Amino acid sequence: MELIRSFSVDHTRIVPGIFTSRKDEVGGGCVTTYDIRLKRPNVEPVIDVAAMHSLEHLIATFLRNDPDWKDEVVYWGPMGCLTGFYLILKGDRPSRDLYGLILRAFGSVADAGEVPGTAPENCGRCLMHDLGMAKWYAAEFASYLRSNAGAPEIFEYPKTERILTGDGKSFFDS
Repeated sequence: MELIRSFSVDHTRIVPGIFTSRKDEVGGGCVTTYDIRLKRPNVEPVIDVAAMHSLEHLIATFLRNDPDWKDEVVYWGPMGCLTGFYLILKGDRPSRDLYGLILRAFGSVADAGEVPGTAPENCGRCLMHDLGMAKWYAAEFASYLRSNAGAPEIFEYPKTERILTGDGKSFFDS
């Protein structure tokens, strides 16, 4: 079985950043999945679950209310490995084009007085939120993005080479 693209990226070399994960044709148009990676996989501690949940609510609300982007947003949600988020947008833009949006989204968390959508009627785990830690992680990532704005590695997955074995099986090597 073929590995999906996000599993084919060398996670020992990926750094935090904004990456194009995949592009799909859907209903005559394109949707693009972006990997918004806050932590180095298998190196840094993952994002605390309650903070991750709060960031999900805060940033999803920001994205779906941003006047320039709200009609393009299909999905914002956490990665199972707790190192970042997936953002799915209509269209096909280079990951670098999302820099300003992502920086504004994470910057907006600093001004949040509460996490939206946390009533039992709105949230499946309404007590599992941590606004203080969400603010800390958001500030850390926004600072990282500003410090590395010119670094190509925060916009491009690490390059890997696809190797075919004698029996036709493939694997990826850095």
